[in-house]
Amino acid sequence: QLQASGGGLVQAGGSLRLSCAASRRTSSSYTVGWFRQAPGKEREFVAAIRVPAYTTYYADFVRGRFTFSRDSATDTVYLQMNSLKPEDTGVYYCAARATYLTSGASSDQSRYDYWGQGTLVTVSS
Repeated sequence: QLQASGGGLVQAGGSLRLSCAASRRTSSSYTVGWFRQAPGKEREFVAAIRVPAYTTYYADFVRGRFTFSRDSATDTVYLQMNSLKPEDTGVYYCAARATYLTSGASSDQSRYDYWGQGTLVTVSS
Protein backbone atom coordinates (compact mmCIF):
# COMPACT_ATOMS: atom_id res chain seq x y z
CA GLN A 1 0.00 0.00 0.00
CA LEU A 2 1.30 3.45 -0.91
CA GLN A 3 0.82 6.67 0.96
CA ALA A 4 1.30 9.93 -0.92
CA SER A 5 1.56 13.21 0.95
CA GLY A 6 3.09 16.66 0.82
CA GLY A 7 0.67 18.52 -1.40
CA GLY A 8 -0.62 21.96 -0.57
CA LEU A 9 -1.14 25.50 -1.76
CA VAL A 10 1.88 27.45 -2.94
CA GLN A 11 2.50 30.57 -4.97
CA ALA A 12 4.07 30.40 -8.40
CA GLY A 13 7.82 30.05 -8.08
CA GLY A 14 7.51 28.22 -4.79
CA SER A 15 8.40 24.68 -3.80
CA LEU A 16 6.80 21.58 -2.39
CA ARG A 17 8.12 18.16 -1.55
CA LEU A 18 5.91 15.16 -2.15
CA SER A 19 6.43 11.90 -0.31
CA CYS A 20 5.58 8.37 -1.32
CA ALA A 21 5.85 5.77 1.41
CA ALA A 22 5.15 2.07 1.15
CA SER A 23 3.69 0.10 4.02
CA ARG A 24 5.28 -3.07 2.73
CA ARG A 25 7.72 -3.79 -0.05
CA THR A 26 7.51 -7.03 -1.98
CA SER A 27 10.71 -6.52 -3.93
CA SER A 28 14.15 -5.05 -3.26
CA SER A 29 14.20 -3.53 -6.75
CA TYR A 30 11.26 -1.48 -7.87
CA THR A 31 10.07 1.57 -9.73
CA VAL A 32 8.15 4.47 -8.25
CA GLY A 33 6.32 6.78 -10.58
CA TRP A 34 4.51 10.05 -10.10
CA PHE A 35 1.54 11.02 -12.21
CA ARG A 36 -0.73 14.03 -12.01
CA GLN A 37 -4.21 14.91 -13.08
CA ALA A 38 -5.21 18.50 -13.65
CA PRO A 39 -8.88 19.50 -13.50
CA GLY A 40 -10.64 18.40 -16.66
CA LYS A 41 -7.59 16.63 -18.04
CA GLU A 42 -6.32 13.09 -18.21
CA ARG A 43 -3.73 11.80 -15.81
CA GLU A 44 -0.22 12.25 -17.13
CA PHE A 45 3.27 11.05 -16.32
CA VAL A 46 5.50 13.33 -14.28
CA ALA A 47 8.57 11.37 -13.20
CA ALA A 48 9.82 7.95 -12.18
CA ILE A 49 12.74 6.47 -10.29
CA ARG A 50 14.23 3.00 -10.17
CA VAL A 51 15.19 1.99 -6.67
CA PRO A 52 17.89 1.24 -5.58
CA ALA A 53 19.56 1.93 -8.95
CA TYR A 54 18.46 5.57 -8.68
CA THR A 55 17.82 5.83 -12.40
CA THR A 56 15.43 8.70 -12.93
CA TYR A 57 13.09 9.71 -15.72
CA TYR A 58 11.32 13.04 -16.01
CA ALA A 59 8.67 14.45 -18.28
CA ASP A 60 10.02 17.32 -20.35
CA PHE A 61 7.80 19.85 -18.63
CA VAL A 62 9.35 19.15 -15.19
CA ARG A 63 12.93 18.34 -16.09
CA GLY A 64 15.25 20.73 -14.30
CA ARG A 65 12.59 21.73 -11.77
CA PHE A 66 11.67 18.42 -10.10
CA THR A 67 14.17 16.03 -8.54
CA PHE A 68 14.02 12.77 -6.61
CA SER A 69 15.49 11.85 -3.29
CA ARG A 70 15.06 8.85 -1.07
CA ASP A 71 15.23 7.93 2.59
CA SER A 72 16.35 4.31 2.64
CA ALA A 73 15.73 4.01 6.37
CA THR A 74 12.02 4.64 5.95
CA ASP A 75 11.81 3.46 2.35
CA THR A 76 10.28 6.76 1.34
CA VAL A 77 10.72 8.39 -2.05
CA TYR A 78 10.51 12.15 -2.26
CA LEU A 79 9.78 14.35 -5.25
CA GLN A 80 11.15 17.86 -4.72
CA MET A 81 9.22 20.31 -6.86
CA ASN A 82 10.81 23.72 -7.39
CA SER A 83 9.88 26.72 -9.51
CA LEU A 84 6.28 25.63 -9.49
CA LYS A 85 3.93 27.04 -12.10
CA PRO A 86 0.14 27.36 -12.09
CA GLU A 87 0.01 24.64 -14.75
CA ASP A 88 1.55 22.23 -12.23
CA THR A 89 -1.73 22.30 -10.33
CA GLY A 90 -3.41 18.94 -9.98
CA VAL A 91 -3.74 15.79 -7.94
CA TYR A 92 -0.44 13.97 -7.79
CA TYR A 93 -0.40 10.19 -7.50
CA CYS A 94 2.49 7.94 -6.71
CA ALA A 95 2.55 4.44 -8.11
CA ALA A 96 4.87 1.48 -7.78
CA ARG A 97 5.89 -1.56 -9.71
CA ALA A 98 7.89 -4.34 -8.04
CA THR A 99 10.38 -4.51 -10.90
CA TYR A 100 12.50 -2.07 -12.85
CA LEU A 101 10.72 -0.32 -15.69
CA THR A 102 12.47 1.08 -18.73
CA SER A 103 12.27 4.72 -19.65
CA GLY A 104 9.38 4.18 -22.01
CA ALA A 105 7.50 1.80 -19.75
CA SER A 106 7.85 4.02 -16.71
CA SER A 107 5.50 6.59 -18.25
CA ASP A 108 2.82 3.97 -18.92
CA GLN A 109 0.25 4.00 -16.12
CA SER A 110 -0.83 0.45 -16.88
CA ARG A 111 2.61 -0.85 -15.91
CA TYR A 112 2.15 0.04 -12.25
CA ASP A 113 0.60 -2.37 -9.78
CA TYR A 114 0.14 -0.16 -6.73
CA TRP A 115 -1.27 3.33 -6.42
CA GLY A 116 -1.45 5.87 -3.65
CA GLN A 117 -4.52 7.94 -2.92
CA GLY A 118 -3.26 11.19 -4.44
CA THR A 119 -2.26 14.51 -2.94
CA LEU A 120 -3.50 17.87 -4.18
CA VAL A 121 -1.02 20.48 -5.38
CA THR A 122 -2.36 23.96 -6.04
CA VAL A 123 -0.11 26.64 -7.49
CA SER A 124 -1.52 30.15 -7.47
CA SER A 125 -0.42 32.84 -9.91
